[in-house]
Amino acid sequence: MSNCPQCNQLVEAEAIRCPHCNTALKAFGHPGIPLYQTTAQTSLCDSCLYHEDDTCTFPQRPYAKTCTLYCDRDHPPERELEPPIYRQRGLRGLKAWCFRNRGILLVIAIVAASLWLALN
Repeated sequence: MSNCPQCNQLVEAEAIRCPHCNTALKAFGHPGIPLYQTTAQTSLCDSCLYHEDDTCTFPQRPYAKTCTLYCDRDHPPERELEPPIYRQRGLRGLKAWCFRNRGILLVIAIVAASLWLALN
């Protein structure tokens, strides 16, 4: 459960609108897109990381009261680690490499066949 930014009543985390004051809680009516809202008179841009480094593309910038792009500059999100790349060895590794580079191998095979026909 979370609080509505407008009326401060408890609402379900998946709620699209507040059942008490009908304030939009999710962007575009989609439960997967959070809608960040300010309760004070200041705009969200004052504390946004994207506004600070000038990468924000939101049209209401710098006076946005609601935003889907907001990222708090005091608490930036942790970067996700990239999954480790597992290298296969031996015949399996060769098969995987051939599968990834099959276009190059096809061109090499055509050139080799052309040279063999030209020299015979």
